[in-house]
Amino acid sequence: MAASERGPRERMVFSAAQLIRRDGVTATGMREVAAHAGAPRGSLQHYFPGGKEQLVNEAVDWAGRYAAGRVGRFLAQLPEPTPSGLFAAMVRQWTDEYRSAGFAGGCPVAAATVDCAEGRDSTRAAAAAAFARWTRPVADALTGMGVPAERAESLATLMISALEGALLIARSERDVRALTTVVRELGPLLDASVVRQASGG
Repeated sequence: MAASERGPRERMVFSAAQLIRRDGVTATGMREVAAHAGAPRGSLQHYFPGGKEQLVNEAVDWAGRYAAGRVGRFLAQLPEPTPSGLFAAMVRQWTDEYRSAGFAGGCPVAAATVDCAEGRDSTRAAAAAAFARWTRPVADALTGMGVPAERAESLATLMISALEGALLIARSERDVRALTTVVRELGPLLDASVVRQASGG
């Protein structure tokens, strides 16, 4: 959905996610969200009676749904789906962004987790739910490629963990080196997890 097609509430959730991924939760104020969304400040209280905590949690939920939805689109673009190909596509969206637009943005779910590690339980729970929502389609995709179900969720967690860690290093170094490294090093391990069906006879 294009930004112009979103209603004011959806625009504010989207804007909160964009500002959180750039500035973190603490530095993202309600005024900045309203301005970024082009929404009247008074509408914040109307749509988010729970205040900033509610808005942040909904932005984190949006980010988890967005990441989960991207998995299917990545798969559709792969001529021959493989675990390494899926992981490379997951990472490529970030290397492309960083090479074209700089290193200002990160994952809003990770940003919320870091900012709220000692803070609100509701935001920590929202972040955990977002990561779980993202992990599920990755694990399902791996299973569909022939990875045993008992390993698929663990490998999906590994893929997302490696990506999130590489994003932090890339932003600190202002270089995509960590992102290209995890793709190169994890690819063979991921593909080796596929169990080929033995031919009958």
